[in-house]
Amino acid sequence: MRSSHMAGALSVRCDDPDLVSQAGVVPVMRLAEHAGLADVADELLTLGGTKGSNAGAKIASIVAGMVAGADSIDDLDVLRHGGLPALFGGIRAPSTLGTFLRHFTIGHVAQLERTAGQVLARLGELAPGVLPVPEAAGRPVFLDLDSKISQVFGRSKEGAAFGYTKVRGLNFLAATLSGGRDRSAPVITGTRLRGGNADTRRGAASFLRQNLTTAAHALGTGQKLWVRMDSGFYVGKVIKTVTDAGHWFSVTAPQRQPIRAAIAAIPETAWTTITYDQPVHDGETGTRIHTAEIALTRYTAFTNPTTQRGQRITADLVVRRTPAHTPEEAPGLFTAWRYQAIFTNYPAGPAAIEAHHRARAGAIEQVFADLSDAALAHFPSGRFAANAAWLTLSALTHNLLRAAGHLASTFHAKARTGTIRRHLIHLASHITRTPSGQIVLHLPRNWPWAAPFTTLFTSTHPPPHPA
Repeated sequence: MRSSHMAGALSVRCDDPDLVSQAGVVPVMRLAEHAGLADVADELLTLGGTKGSNAGAKIASIVAGMVAGADSIDDLDVLRHGGLPALFGGIRAPSTLGTFLRHFTIGHVAQLERTAGQVLARLGELAPGVLPVPEAAGRPVFLDLDSKISQVFGRSKEGAAFGYTKVRGLNFLAATLSGGRDRSAPVITGTRLRGGNADTRRGAASFLRQNLTTAAHALGTGQKLWVRMDSGFYVGKVIKTVTDAGHWFSVTAPQRQPIRAAIAAIPETAWTTITYDQPVHDGETGTRIHTAEIALTRYTAFTNPTTQRGQRITADLVVRRTPAHTPEEAPGLFTAWRYQAIFTNYPAGPAAIEAHHRARAGAIEQVFADLSDAALAHFPSGRFAANAAWLTLSALTHNLLRAAGHLASTFHAKARTGTIRRHLIHLASHITRTPSGQIVLHLPRNWPWAAPFTTLFTSTHPPPHPA
């Protein structure tokens, strides 16, 4: 492809008051209105004072900016160009929104988390399929729990510190809700910002309890969840939170001495060979595993009466073993094994448990990648609570885009949120008005994703009821 005109034959004028570059914000924010975003924020947020006034309008402005791709407070000005102010009322300036965020305390962030939880439940009603379907035909509903360190720059950010990644950052917990094999991509039930040097386990039990409540509100109180965690959450208090709430768990068990002893006690006759339909990547050796051996044994964890009183749990230990070396590397009379163990109470066979637990390993990481590719590219404020509020609103925006994708098409229901923005949000449009006063958005001719955009638009803008 090449230019069809000489350079001197082209010029630019930024003078069209009826042109917008983010037409997709219109149906997405209409969806947010249907979900009651501003109303719930006005009801639950109690910031007070001039800086905290009109919380619903300010929260909606921040979310709209994030939908359009803003990843800093200054970028929220993307909403005040061309014809967008004619399509939305109450757009706030970035300086006003920055002052608003800096007015937050941790208590206000907790109120914002409740707001996001209520909006998620409402999105589940407005966009069927965005929340996972109840367990049926062997398809459990998963709540994945994980933590992430996001690098920050400058020493002025409150809470920033060096953690296990050896970079200065802020640490946050996140929980995602998704189905096993249905069409729903993960949505975020909650987040919690922590200092950069926070231990993975810090506050994990209370955070998990909060997200189990949010999930129950969204799905219904009778829905059992499978809570999936990595070895950093192999803590009696965390797992007890799951069992006390009547849910299942599976957690990667660290190779500590009691675990190793339980594995060593498994008789050779208990091991069964399994073959994978698709080879499994082995992160330690860099090879692909086609077969493995698997066994199940009962195990009692967290038995120390001093440090783990009341946390004693007896459940299944599912163990997978693979050769530590290939026969060519270490020929001999016996095989050296490498073991991976999963502690779980899910009522299924060991092969099914291992497959589900392993398959979920990258699910929440994909959500982290989506957040980093959007509003959470960095934490924009020097205030810890302001960054915590920004994190919560980033998660809320992620869920809003997931719901919009479900309304648009089957493809966009599972597409990355970055793809949703490119296809359905970053869309040039010219505004005209009919003699009757109706506003018309004129989109590019032959836009490849015109059909899903139209479906999204009509889903959020139904025709008026006849008189």
